[in-house]
Amino acid sequence: MESRRNFLKVAATGAALLGAESKLGFARILDQQPGKSKVVVARDPSLHEAGAQLDEKRMLALLDRAITAYTGHAHPVEAWKSIVPASFISGGKVIGLKTNGLGGKGISTHLVLVLAIAERLQQIGVKPGNIVVWDRNARDLQACGLTINTDPSRFRCYGSDVAGYEEQPVAFGTANVKLSKILTRECSMVIGLPILKDHSGAGVTFAMKNMYGVVERPFELHGGGCNPGVADLNCIPAIREKVRFTIGDALSSVYDGGPSFHPERLWYPNALVVGEDRVAVDHTAWQMLERKRAEAGLKTLEAAGRPPRYIATAADAAHHLGVNDPQRIHLMEV
Repeated sequence: MESRRNFLKVAATGAALLGAESKLGFARILDQQPGKSKVVVARDPSLHEAGAQLDEKRMLALLDRAITAYTGHAHPVEAWKSIVPASFISGGKVIGLKTNGLGGKGISTHLVLVLAIAERLQQIGVKPGNIVVWDRNARDLQACGLTINTDPSRFRCYGSDVAGYEEQPVAFGTANVKLSKILTRECSMVIGLPILKDHSGAGVTFAMKNMYGVVERPFELHGGGCNPGVADLNCIPAIREKVRFTIGDALSSVYDGGPSFHPERLWYPNALVVGEDRVAVDHTAWQMLERKRAEAGLKTLEAAGRPPRYIATAADAAHHLGVNDPQRIHLMEV
């Protein structure tokens, strides 16, 4: 494995496989709270301030705190071993990190978070070339500070503009889409790395909405405030089964005017939102956004005419993607 210095230098410049072992342990989602989905919100209030650079050591420490709290393992390496199946590591399976750079340079998944996760994956034995950081296209990845790289001796980074999309669409409900070949042919497991943002139509964009970046024509799913589009899309098997974990980037966020970058509406939660239950993660992120809007004297998203109704839809009996009832979410703040 490359030294951390070399690793950072290189990185900055440069469904059938899912058996029971790949499911991260549903008992841990419940975590001594029967019937509840676990979500961890880890914060470092001093991590990120306006105009300041993120400190990579503090970022790694925050990530470690989030992952160890979620898994119950005191040591970060052991924690990560409980997230990524051992058979995937020994079998050379590819782990995908799905970023989100749609909002542009000011409001995209942060590079230091991507690098910290890639470092921990390598420390548990995932080969650099078996890590793929990906998004829609080069522009979105570059907005995160990443550089396109297909060299298998390093962790790879490229978009669906390079890999292409499947010729045959797949469907669930209103979603009839062509999926990125990175998802269908490359990745055995995907960790979602969305960034928390207000959304002009959907209200909130985070874990589930991040999956719009894996389809060829996402604009077709934006009707009705992305409801039921978000929920339907996440029920497509390759997405439902392969996207196993979310490490949500709430280091900085736009609380109004999103999903594009509006510096006057930027704030710094300095948080990671971690979980397996994508619905519970999104509900938690929604409440964070609502609290900030209230603090800023803005209307609730409901009053503004754009509540994220897709979250409740994703939890209903037809979709069953997770839980949105606060009484059924075990929220840990660390």
